[in-house]
Order: sequence, then C-alpha cells, then structure tokens
Amino acid sequence: MASRQLRFYFPARTLILIFGEVGILVASFLLATVLQFREQTYAVLSYEYGLYKIAAVVAMGLLCMYYLDFYDTQRIPGRGELQFRVLVVVGTLSLLLGLLGAIFPRFMVGNYVFLTGLPILTFLLIAWRNVFFAMNGSERFMQRTLFLGDGDYSNSIWDEVKSRSALGLKLVGYVSPEGDPVKSDGLSRLGGVEDLGRIIEEHGIRRVVVTMQDRRGKLPVESLLELKKRGLIIEDAADFYESVTGRVPLGSLRLSWLLFSRGFCPSRVLLISKRVISTAGAFVLLILTLPLLLVIVLAILLDTGRPILFRQKRVGKNGKLFTLYKFRSMRLEEGATERARPAEEGDERFTRTGGWLRKSRMDELPQLCNVLRGDMSFVGPRPFMVEEEFELAKQIPFYEQRWSVSPGVTGWAQIRRAYCATLADNEEKLSYDLYYIKNMSVSLDLLILFETLKILLLTRGSR
Repeated sequence: MASRQLRFYFPARTLILIFGEVGILVASFLLATVLQFREQTYAVLSYEYGLYKIAAVVAMGLLCMYYLDFYDTQRIPGRGELQFRVLVVVGTLSLLLGLLGAIFPRFMVGNYVFLTGLPILTFLLIAWRNVFFAMNGSERFMQRTLFLGDGDYSNSIWDEVKSRSALGLKLVGYVSPEGDPVKSDGLSRLGGVEDLGRIIEEHGIRRVVVTMQDRRGKLPVESLLELKKRGLIIEDAADFYESVTGRVPLGSLRLSWLLFSRGFCPSRVLLISKRVISTAGAFVLLILTLPLLLVIVLAILLDTGRPILFRQKRVGKNGKLFTLYKFRSMRLEEGATERARPAEEGDERFTRTGGWLRKSRMDELPQLCNVLRGDMSFVGPRPFMVEEEFELAKQIPFYEQRWSVSPGVTGWAQIRRAYCATLADNEEKLSYDLYYIKNMSVSLDLLILFETLKILLLTRGSR
C-alpha cells in the first residue's frame, strides 16, 4: 500500500508515478539531444556538461509538478483536467528555462534541445498518466483489504480511502463476531471470525486491518499469525489510520497507547540536533533577511507608526510561557496592541502594510528571534494564545501532550489543514500534532519545511 520514507508513509503508487516521470523527463531531453546532435551526442553529454544540465532541468520539472499538486494523494489530477495541468507544468518549465537561458546562456544544451524536448515531454507525460490511471483503476492492481471487526475506525478509514485513489486499496468488507449485513457506510459483513480463512481465499484478500474494539477472547491470534506467515499484511487499525491520514486517531486514543506506542520519546541526540539546526538556521536567515527587515520596519513606521512589533504571550514547552514576536499588522484599538479575535479574510483591522505582510507571511519573520532564544524551533506544534490553549486543554483530552516539545514556526498541522475555527477543528489539529510528536525526526522536519516553502510561494491559507 505504501512505502515508509522519512518516518512518514508515502503511497507506493505515487512513488511509481514519480519514478516514471523522472524517466520521462530524462528520456525527453536525451531524445531531443540525439535529434539535434546525432553522432556528436556523446561529446555534448560528456564533455559539454550536457548530462548535468539535463539533470538540473529534470529537477526543475519535478519541482513544477510537485508545486502544482501532481503528487498530492488528494489532489492528483484526474483524466478530465490532465491535459490542461500538463500544459501548465510544461509552460511553467519553459518559462523557467527561458529565464535561465537569458541570464546564463551557457546553461542551454545547444540552441534547440530544450525547445525540442518540451513537446516530447508533453506527449509522454499525458501518455504515461493515462497508463497510470488505467492501472490504478484496474481491479487486477488493487490491493484487496478486509476489516476484522466493525469498530469506529472502519467508518473513518473507509472515508479516507475513498478520497485517495492513489493508495490503490479496495475495501471488500468486514468480518466480525456479529453485526448488520451492511453497515451505514456501505461495507458488507462477509461472515463471522470463524470464516476468516475461507473469506480471505474467496475474495483474494491481501491485507487485514484489525478494527476490533474489544479483542479479549475474540481475536483469532493463531489464524492471523498463520496468515502473516503466508505473506498477508496484518495491521492494527490505529497504525493503518495513521499511514493513510498522517494523524493520530483521537477518538480511540488511550493512555496505555501513549505509554506503549513507538514514539513520544525523542532521543537527546535528536533534540540537540534540532536545537543546533534551528539556532544556526535562524542566525543565517536573520543575516540574509536583514535588508528586508529594515524595509518592513520603515514601511510600518510610515504607514501607522509605532509600535513596530506585536508581542503576545504563548504557551511553550512543558507549559512554560514565553513572548512571541511578530511585525504588527493591525491597527491599535483601545490601548491594545492587537485584538485576541483571530484574523479573518479581508479583516478591516489590517493596515495597508499589514495586509501585505499577512498575505506573504512576512509578519512571522521576527519569530527568528524566538528561535534564537530557544523559545521555539523551526518545526513543532504551533503555539496559541495562553487563554485559548488552557481552555482547549480543559475540553480536549491529551491536549497537554502538545507542550511536551518546543513549539514551532511551522508544523505538521499547519501544512495539512487550514485555520482552526471550532472545537472540532482544534481536535483535528491536535491529531496532526500528536502524529508529529510521535514520529518526530530531522528528516520529517525537512519534509515539513519543504512543504511550508511550497505553501508560502503559492500564498495558500494566509489571512
């Protein structure tokens, strides 16, 4: 179903899609080089750095597809929009190549290699995506999956799998000691636990997800072990849910699970590594952005005057309070620096400079000082206002677990969901934060930072 990379599950079919398109990008521009240079191709590729230039273009092409959501399991373009999206990718790549060629003429492999390779790339990408769609939708290539039990997980997993066709899963039904023939979500009961072996043979099951709530005396352990020896994938519902959604299932969370589950205990080496990387990164970014910071300070002074910075108490690691810094983006009202009410789309409190700062997220730049001071890391659960944090801690179980690590400038929840407006939104946000805390690693931090850069460049989710 999925390959686990960077301590985060990634669908194997999406990896196949990426590797296939790497091959197509390389083949397109190699073929274009052969068509232009023919017998001189080897010399051009070997002695004129042609292979390195093509490799750079391949990386640019992959970045274009990544930033246009070609590999997001919930946004992979379907056949109806495929041609348009491929043309957008190729058009963006051609603009980048034109810009590079104008600035660095020696970057080009001959005069027409990239120009010839782009239409070849367009044709091959459309053809490859159509082949992928045909394979992905074929029953023959679907991994047939069975639920053992009819617990709450089955409804949630069913909804998530339906929205992610790239996972390549087909949920056949469920087996349980007792239950209705057909559940409200459309899953059919195929029989009792005693019929498990027969049902797996008849339906060609390759994965069994255990969703039983009460397993004492009901879980057929010996049968499951025998099936595992035969190559079937046997997976606990909580782990399966995490692999599909990237979040921890709060509805069925227990203290014992937090105690015995893998994770939730980062090593000292990891914590020291994060601190060193965050401190060094914040210092370098402050130096590099110093001219920009001075321009923003001047813009705020000319627009609305002092104060330049917005200061607010937030909850940090182990519940310790700290002062968070931002550039002020709202007008002062009744002696307050900012209202506690969250910002809204088109909020009338924004100043002219503040609206631009919010949209570009540059109002967050002073938080580099928080990172230098050790109040925050680059990646971690995003800190809320003190009153809001403590109120949520009273209403949402396990909420205090967010405070077990340093808060972050960005985080797993920030790149996976939008702003929180309701209690249910904050519960979902916590499920992402707990997933991050459980699977925390330097490599996962790099993935989050890379995705954050994508969000910033596309100005998604800003208010």
